[in-house]
Amino acid sequence: MSAAERRTVGERRRLGRSDVEATALGLGCAALAGLYSEVGEADARATIDAAWDAGMRLFDTAPYYGYTKSEHFVGAALRERPRDAFVLSTKAGRLMRPRRDAQARASRDGWANPLPFEPVYDYTRDGILRSFDDSLQRLGLAHIDVLLVHDIGALTHGEHHAHYWRQLSASGFKALDELRAAGAVGAIGLGVNEAAVIEDAMREFDLDCALLAGRYTLIEQAALDTLLPECQRRGVSIMIGGAFNSGILAHGVRHLRAPRAAGAGDPSALKFNYAEAPAEMIERVAQIEGLCEVHGVALPSAALQFPYAHPAVASVLTGARSAGEVRGNVDAFAAAIPSALWAALRTNGLMRANAPTP
Repeated sequence: MSAAERRTVGERRRLGRSDVEATALGLGCAALAGLYSEVGEADARATIDAAWDAGMRLFDTAPYYGYTKSEHFVGAALRERPRDAFVLSTKAGRLMRPRRDAQARASRDGWANPLPFEPVYDYTRDGILRSFDDSLQRLGLAHIDVLLVHDIGALTHGEHHAHYWRQLSASGFKALDELRAAGAVGAIGLGVNEAAVIEDAMREFDLDCALLAGRYTLIEQAALDTLLPECQRRGVSIMIGGAFNSGILAHGVRHLRAPRAAGAGDPSALKFNYAEAPAEMIERVAQIEGLCEVHGVALPSAALQFPYAHPAVASVLTGARSAGEVRGNVDAFAAAIPSALWAALRTNGLMRANAPTP
């Protein structure tokens, strides 16, 4: 890709058949809610402001993030801006109930210093409508552009998945359809960490989009088998979350080949799918990182640009904890990458042969 062909953060793609257009790079606002370590309100605001200044106009949040903290931060930063100038995505599927015991602010589910609430799963029509109304209140907004059903699937629910799927199938999808038909939301879909449940949902309901976290990245491409072709066939757009696979592709591993404590300063340095990275994944990332170095490419640049090359992908959401991280992600997304890198990754068996590249 030549300098003239570099991607710009603000280029837009439509979410399915909806009128909602997402910018190429969006801000995922889970990290701002204290994922792994706390982020203060001033730093959260500076991060969102930096994303805006860089041209990002897609902001994704959820009631679950920090147990409502993310929605409070995002609403405070966006509600005074022109409403038609940005796209806001949030989620439903958990109701947040007040918690009053001594451990209400204790770190839980990976959230540092969450707000004093407790999530309760509810994928019914009434639960989704209640969640939607609660989000409007927290955000201080009268309209949400994209509403996503959050964390439905066996990966989250295990043996209880069938129970929650029946809730969604029997009445939850009706709530989404009602909100879309009434113009209360512009696009509807799923926000999940597994590909199979998106395919299941598409067979039952007319989705506009889905946010898929961590399943189509520089080190995971099984979504090429059936999900992404089916999305293209049906006109369903994918927003990619977790392009760094929880952190390992943001930092790389070669500089951490010394004692693992070397990465202790960053809680996501050796994270893969929200947990400690297994040895085989560390080795795979080391090989990819080595080829990036040979071709003069920073690993985060390859990680952010790779998924956006697929025609079914409308946006790549990047998590950030500071204005500096936002600027780093923007620079990584815009950096020129020689085609020789992608060829080398394929030749060395580190990328699917049929994966589209920039």
